[in-house]
Amino acid sequence: MKLKRRKKAENKGSPKWMTTYADMITLILVFFILLFSMSQINMVKFEAIAESFRNRMIFDFYPSPVENEYPTEQAKIQENGEMNNEFEEPADKPQNMADLEEAESNLDELLKEVTQYLKANQLQDTISATRKDHGVVLVLQEQLLFETGEAAILEYGKPFLSKVGTLLNNIPNYVKVEGHTDNRPISTLKYPSNWELSGARASSVIRYLTSTIEGLGQSRFSAVAYADTRPIAPNDSPKNWSKNRRVEIVIIDPKYSQ
Repeated sequence: MKLKRRKKAENKGSPKWMTTYADMITLILVFFILLFSMSQINMVKFEAIAESFRNRMIFDFYPSPVENEYPTEQAKIQENGEMNNEFEEPADKPQNMADLEEAESNLDELLKEVTQYLKANQLQDTISATRKDHGVVLVLQEQLLFETGEAAILEYGKPFLSKVGTLLNNIPNYVKVEGHTDNRPISTLKYPSNWELSGARASSVIRYLTSTIEGLGQSRFSAVAYADTRPIAPNDSPKNWSKNRRVEIVIIDPKYSQ
């Protein structure tokens, strides 16, 4: 009797090792997904670091860890300024001396013309013109421009303001108009305190100049309210109160503004 040979069972599907390998890869993928889901990326710091590499800031500000083969030559290059950081401004900015000298001459000429105008119209008692480090300062007393407690410009003061505006139209200097009061409090519906009154008076002067003189740009002007914080005389008498109630027009020296 012959023995029947058993047929070997045919293996269907992937090999056994492939199943184990696939399970391992899946577990690793799940592990990294969990890590990523639990992590927090600070985008601000990330963008800052990326930007620093793009701009080479790190390499510009920090010395190289690799020692230079010729350190003396490197020192000479740094002394000569041939490898300055591109983000740093040069130590000495070139200035156009001709423009500065012309600006000085313009201010001197403006002061001269204003002084002559004051003498010709006998306004030295209500207006003073002086040359200071930061520019030409014109001090206009209250009685020339305003009624007490008001900010509307009087007709009496308009000719001088027109003269100043004409002179300013010939130079490019910036102008600061300051309003000052004495220390006596004011409380009206229009001006609750001296701050509002001094600011309104400075603004009225600028508004008159820019609206009367054609071509006088508003961007050149700034109005400042000081109220009674910067007196030029003690607030102890009617005469000194009158001195402190004033408007100052400061034509800025370009050197001072720089």
